[in-house]
Amino acid sequence: MKNKTKSFEASEVVILERCCIVELQNKADASVVLKFQSGEPDLYLEAASRSDCESWAVALGEANSEGLRNKIQQLQSLIMEIKEERTADEVQQFLPAAQADSLAEPKLTSLKRTLSESKLEFSLACKDLVAPTRDRKLNTFVQITVVHPGEQISARYSNTEIVEGTRDPLFLTGATFPSDYPIYEETKIKLTVYDVKDKSQDTVRTSILAEHKEPRTDTGRSFLGCASFKVGDLVKSKEQQLTLSLRSSDGGKTVGTIDVSLVKMGEAEDGETDHITTDVQGQKCALVSECTSPENLSSKDNLPLLNAVLKNPICKLYRFPTSDNKWMCVREQMSESTLSFHIPKELINLHIKEDMRRNQELKELGELAPHWDNMRKSVVAHCDQMLSLYQDMFAELGKYTGSSFKSSCSKGEKTLEFVPVNLHLQRMYVHSPRLKDVLYDVITVGAPAAHFQGFKNGGLQKLLNKFEAERRNTGYQCIYYSPENTAKAKEVLSNINHLQPLISSHADLLLNSARQHLPDSLKNSLKMLSETTELFVHAFKDQLIRSALLALYTARPGCVLKKPAVPRSSIEEGEDQPNQEHPSQMKRQDSIPHHSEYDEEEWDRVWANVGKSLNCIIALVDRLLETDHTPNFTKKKENDSDPSTAEHATSHISGDWYEQLYPLTVTLKDCIEEVVTRAKQSMSFVLLQELACSLPQCLMLTLRRDIVFSQALAGLVCGFIMKLHSSLCDQGFLQQLHTVGLVVQYEGLLSTYSEEVGMLEDMAVGISDLQKVVFKITEAKSDDLLPAITGRRGHYVIEVKLPEKMFVLLPQEIKEGKLLHIYPVLFNVGINEQQTLAERFGDTSLQESVNQENLELLKEYYKLFTEKMPPDCLPHFQEQNDLKGLLENLHQNIQAKKRKNVEIMWLAATICRKLNGIRFTCCKSAKDRTSMSVTLEQCSILRDEHQLHKDFFIRALDCMRSRQTQGALNESDDPETGCLTDNKPTSRHFYPVALLLVSSHLLVVWLILSLALLLAKYQ
Repeated sequence: MKNKTKSFEASEVVILERCCIVELQNKADASVVLKFQSGEPDLYLEAASRSDCESWAVALGEANSEGLRNKIQQLQSLIMEIKEERTADEVQQFLPAAQADSLAEPKLTSLKRTLSESKLEFSLACKDLVAPTRDRKLNTFVQITVVHPGEQISARYSNTEIVEGTRDPLFLTGATFPSDYPIYEETKIKLTVYDVKDKSQDTVRTSILAEHKEPRTDTGRSFLGCASFKVGDLVKSKEQQLTLSLRSSDGGKTVGTIDVSLVKMGEAEDGETDHITTDVQGQKCALVSECTSPENLSSKDNLPLLNAVLKNPICKLYRFPTSDNKWMCVREQMSESTLSFHIPKELINLHIKEDMRRNQELKELGELAPHWDNMRKSVVAHCDQMLSLYQDMFAELGKYTGSSFKSSCSKGEKTLEFVPVNLHLQRMYVHSPRLKDVLYDVITVGAPAAHFQGFKNGGLQKLLNKFEAERRNTGYQCIYYSPENTAKAKEVLSNINHLQPLISSHADLLLNSARQHLPDSLKNSLKMLSETTELFVHAFKDQLIRSALLALYTARPGCVLKKPAVPRSSIEEGEDQPNQEHPSQMKRQDSIPHHSEYDEEEWDRVWANVGKSLNCIIALVDRLLETDHTPNFTKKKENDSDPSTAEHATSHISGDWYEQLYPLTVTLKDCIEEVVTRAKQSMSFVLLQELACSLPQCLMLTLRRDIVFSQALAGLVCGFIMKLHSSLCDQGFLQQLHTVGLVVQYEGLLSTYSEEVGMLEDMAVGISDLQKVVFKITEAKSDDLLPAITGRRGHYVIEVKLPEKMFVLLPQEIKEGKLLHIYPVLFNVGINEQQTLAERFGDTSLQESVNQENLELLKEYYKLFTEKMPPDCLPHFQEQNDLKGLLENLHQNIQAKKRKNVEIMWLAATICRKLNGIRFTCCKSAKDRTSMSVTLEQCSILRDEHQLHKDFFIRALDCMRSRQTQGALNESDDPETGCLTDNKPTSRHFYPVALLLVSSHLLVVWLILSLALLLAKYQ
């Protein structure tokens, strides 16, 4: 230390040992305080500026003796590694050039493992660890590092959990390397054992550090010893176990041993079990290494489908003791999904095409009165702007090259609105002595919600109700059509776009068969044409079209609405008279009449002409087949057609088939075109009223609903494919799939407070909209196995493609393209501190209504299930509890209105699993609340279904929740971390709300004080 004089000689020396540095809170004060544990008086140091003070505080903190000692240990370990690498380099230097080249590029030996399984899995245990001091109780964990062949840089891979208070720790967390990880027999694995001094401070939080920074290791833990081995030595060992000596940092002292045991999940199913008695915290257990493959299709046949949907798996391996003192093997895998971006892009592309058709149909409405024409121009202008918005979003998603999921810190980005937040597959594979080969899948995803648009005015449920009320009060400006009629209009337009091309193609096939004079082909073509045309005719038997045509007529300029004066029968006779001469000479009606009297019955005659034209074709084909000595395809009754039909068919019983059928097919197409023109215009007029009632709110609501639906659909498709993949060999499941459909259960953890109320409203509507989705499974014709989407808003068909070897396992009904239905249900229970506020001072009616409505939907599915399915199709590995009793228990818990009743979530999840359903867990960002719920569910399953020892439930839960076991992960690899901004406290309350919630009295005091402060502020 120097004094205030200008002398350069030191006046005092301070030894920085057993001391801490404290910065003064006053920002104006540039001072720090050194506090000594030995009782020496505090030393105050003052710097020239505040910035200099902060730099001195950091320097002094890094200069203490303990930190220097840890740095020396690190340098000694690094020197040992360099010595080993230098020895190998020296050997290579004295070899001939040819041999040196062969060593420079070694031929690596791959591990012989099935492609869909993990390449390497092993468990760890230490014995006789030496503590730094005699009375020290060790709290140890093992850090696993991989050194790849030919590389001199080690990569930290994972860590075990921390085992406290023992020198013989047996770690429940092992290491597992997924199938796509580059590991070979020559790969070197380094095991480093650390002693944690303060478990609360030891986090190894490499996931929130910048990529160029290394985590600090001078706080919270100390180096004990390390050992290394080559993968080939472990795989080729006789007992498939290695016992390695742990060396100190200088390489000379042995500080204990570490056992590495190879785990072969999928082998030795019926082999003998190796029992190794080990004392785990006083509990005697037998180590069991028997595990079987989780899937009957564990081969390269199913790998393309998994690779098409899943990406970047993160795997963890556990071994937990059972109640009968054996071990179960548990592999946990979290994978990203490529569908996070694929499904939104498919949907936006469909929306663009649908909106372009709608805009074109609005422009083709024809001439309208000034009021309606101005309305149309305004609507088309707004629709064009919205179409441009969709196109921009589609282009931005096409440019995206980041990770395959959207992190929570990006949920407010406009360009990623359609992408779900943190969509992942959480898969747990369990092998236990009692039950083998069991998979449990949960899809975790952020609640589908329009985060960018915000929740200031509520969510979709509230906005839709408000929008519908405003439409009813629009007055004379536009015509009100109910949501059901609007949906019907969209369905009619969809049927037009679907059926008209089919009728045209079937008519062409009929003519082609007639040209080639093929009777069998002619009959088949006629059958398809008849069925499609009948669907077409029945699709337009609706009062909505008739009333919309009348409304459209009144919107024409100079229209005169007048009922026809002559009776209907006279009109029909007058209209039918020209048709008796020849069907091809049917008088084609003009387009919608303008300056003439409107005949309300005209529409009936227009679409009835389609049936008459079809009857003419059927009669002629029957006559042609009779003359060709073939059995009649149809038996025509005398009253099916007019006398003109029979007269025409009799006069053309000979000659060329094609020449006789051609004019009739042209007439049929003309009649259908007439129906299509009128129906399109009338239904487009209905949609014009919906859009014109409240611009631009209607389009913004449609956009919000599309966003929420896109996020929900991406998760649904991922869950469906994973469920199909894991249950492909379960005949009961496949029968249930095409007979009843699948229940999809969403577990919501949103509170009913503040913005999360709007999120819950969005989520409820988005999940309800999934009822309009059906699936169809097809055989893949190429290497592209990503699902395809067809349809329109309100009706989507998801085409799931399977490789040939998987497709042949399906029932015939599914192979033939039967549509598969799903039944989504949502149960929400808020569990955070905001829900406490909502339950005490707010409103929880939204949560109660959502749970009650979805309980009724679940009961309806159960009723349908029991009516159509045998009871033996339920999962055979679970106890057959009375599902009816579980539903009744769920009903009672929902009616009880108990605060934070988590029993609702557990009952709903249990019912879903027992019904072969798909499970989802959602919260705001699929991070904290979701991870707590999923890990608790997994451990509860291990306890209830696989006899997890009751004394190890909490420890198993800690292993799954521990960030320590995740090793060195990047920010993009760990969705539970998100980004740095998410880890900052979001509460701006003056008092810590979490502390005040401990007591209701404190909470009341806090509210009174806050109110007093507000009153004082504004007085």
